[in-house]
Amino acid sequence: MIHPQAIVDDSAKIADDVSIGPFTVIGADVEIGSGTTVASHVVINGPTTIGRDNRIFQFSSIGEKPQDLKFNDEATQLIVGDRNIIREYVTLHRGTSGGGDVTRIGNDNLFMASAHVAHDCVVGNHVILANAAAIAGHVIVGDHVILGGFTTVHQFTRIGEHAFTGFSTAIDRDVLPYFTVAGNRARAIGINKEGLKRRGFTAKSIRSLQSAFKLLVKSSCSHKVALEKVEEIALQDENVQMMLDFLNNSERGWIR
Repeated sequence: MIHPQAIVDDSAKIADDVSIGPFTVIGADVEIGSGTTVASHVVINGPTTIGRDNRIFQFSSIGEKPQDLKFNDEATQLIVGDRNIIREYVTLHRGTSGGGDVTRIGNDNLFMASAHVAHDCVVGNHVILANAAAIAGHVIVGDHVILGGFTTVHQFTRIGEHAFTGFSTAIDRDVLPYFTVAGNRARAIGINKEGLKRRGFTAKSIRSLQSAFKLLVKSSCSHKVALEKVEEIALQDENVQMMLDFLNNSERGWIR
């Protein structure tokens, strides 16, 4: 399963059924789980742990040193979960000692060509980074987020669950769960209604989220009054409550 023209470090732990293509380089302290396929011309450096049934396409760079001038070859790591698809020219970097030592990728994600995940990021499950989307260091991306092509995300920001960004969106503050944002700089334009419908959210819950969005973003009343009204809606809908909790914990401010 390992092509004779691949270079695999003796310390790497590779499951017996892992497929590794020609001219791929697997460095020291790399662990790759069962069922994963690694195409040709891939570089994976460690310490990096890759789970089961991932598909890694040619010319991607996994587990490389972070692009942080403070990094001094500390033994930080990248942890990748299961069933991720990592397309051409994707870069996933290891963590830094100043950010908890770990960059962490969940399960069932799609990283389209030329996407970038910087040091110390946390990416959840069922996330899509479209072509050339890039997230800077220390970013947290919730489950079921879709970042449109050429989206860029400022360091230390958070993207809430089920959020969606338009093409070439520039994000410099937190994105609340369920929001759709677009533009440079990003502005909130609505709820990710179509995405929520596909994932089985009820019509009632979607209406509650839309009402909360209108109060938070478009209402003419004061922010204090708007929050009080959203709190009333949250008593009847746990998704609105999650949105409200995310808002209350925002340290960078959030996109309106």
